[in-house]
Amino acid sequence: MSRPAPVSSRLPDFTWDTLDAAAVLAAAHPDGLINLSMGTPVDPVPEVIQRALADAADAPGYPLTAGTVALREAIAAWVARSCGAGVDGLGVLPTIGSKELVAWLPTLLGLGPGDVVVVPSVAYPTYEDGARLAGATTVRADSLTAVGPTSRVGLVWVNSPSNPTGRVLPAGHLRKVVDWARERGAVVASDECYLPLGWTAQPVSVLSPEVCGGSYDSVLAVHSLSKRSNLAGYRAGFVAGDPALVAELLKVRKHAGMIVPAPVQAAMVAALGDEQHADEQRERYRARRDILWAAFTKAGFRVEHSEAGLYLWLTRDEDCWDTVDWLARRGILVAAGVFYGPGARRYVRAALTESDERIASVAARLAEV
Repeated sequence: MSRPAPVSSRLPDFTWDTLDAAAVLAAAHPDGLINLSMGTPVDPVPEVIQRALADAADAPGYPLTAGTVALREAIAAWVARSCGAGVDGLGVLPTIGSKELVAWLPTLLGLGPGDVVVVPSVAYPTYEDGARLAGATTVRADSLTAVGPTSRVGLVWVNSPSNPTGRVLPAGHLRKVVDWARERGAVVASDECYLPLGWTAQPVSVLSPEVCGGSYDSVLAVHSLSKRSNLAGYRAGFVAGDPALVAELLKVRKHAGMIVPAPVQAAMVAALGDEQHADEQRERYRARRDILWAAFTKAGFRVEHSEAGLYLWLTRDEDCWDTVDWLARRGILVAAGVFYGPGARRYVRAALTESDERIASVAARLAEV
């Protein structure tokens, strides 16, 4: 009897491994590599959060998959403030970062072969990876009319502000997606990890009444503290929305042991309750964005979208790998546009997540062009 194909065979090569050659080239620069490819926070974890983590370090027992009462209340309060949502009838659930939920959501919702997951045409690759893990089919579309008459759509991903493009979807567009999905019995999952980082446009949550009509039916919003609070290393995220869907996710996650550690839950309460550190971090990113925007533009790049989020979406009107190579020779590593879909082959993504000193070095190196 033959063994079944390994699960990894359903997946492409890991996206970031394909940058290894460019990373080696960039590291050979006399002044070293500056990594703008991953979007990994580099600034310190705020003291208020570190203190909460340490104070909760004596945690010998099993934590609650649903999160502590304090954490659930903190999530609901933050969603009310930041997303314009009402807390009545709102389901909330902590997650082990946001990527974990994105990758496993189709499976947790019971989707499988024959089901369709709709993702943006240019999108975070884990949306498609999650569909592959479940055995579902992915359709890339920015307009739902392009999806066609299929009745097998089980999940529609929206992402505003977008990773990688920084595009912000207007409330009217999001409302049409929600209405379309509800008519077909599908779930709308909105990846809102960059919601607090609006620059020249104000992002709108799918939980806002102008989008969901005051009802959370069939709607889920996914959030992360990785960027807002520099907690990528903590794996701290949450999902909020339809209470019936959240309850179903909780039931499955209890069986699967998908639990946020107790000290991290305490740290999340502190992070969600403090806006000062988030405002300070936002201003750091704003300053870095201004420097990089000017530097790349002067070096002959064109910046598209990028009105929100943590990245600049750049093009020199050439194949993205040629751009990656050009920048790597100057010690600058960026993400290739093809990571995000075939329609992005002429773009690269540059993150704002380097230190002020390294961001200034990027500008200096580009000025030598």
